[in-house]
Amino acid sequence: QVQLVESGGGLSEAGGSLRLSCAASGSIVSIGDMAWYRQCPGKQRELVALAAEDGRTTYGLSVKGRFAISRDNAKNTMHLQMDSLSPEDTAVYYCNAEVRTRSSWPALTNCWGQGTQVTVSS
Repeated sequence: QVQLVESGGGLSEAGGSLRLSCAASGSIVSIGDMAWYRQCPGKQRELVALAAEDGRTTYGLSVKGRFAISRDNAKNTMHLQMDSLSPEDTAVYYCNAEVRTRSSWPALTNCWGQGTQVTVSS
């Protein structure tokens, strides 16, 4: 019923920038918190940044000051501006959203995108 599609991943050199986007579509009534997670091979998925429904933002310690999350509630989209990239940022990045659908409202359904690869070379 709900699809999250990420875009914008790719290859960057250390010190470079990339911008990720996530677009939500389907039978959406409204979206609660939205977030970016990442996962490196052999490691647990970790929170990168969260944009709460009330406007608060939260960042993982390793990206604070370098990454910026934003969302457009009218378009059901979310972005992650990643600056000063380092090889340690190499991972698959996943979009996550808590969505109220026509069938689940007012309850929230947790949804994930398929992931987009970000690779940073040294």
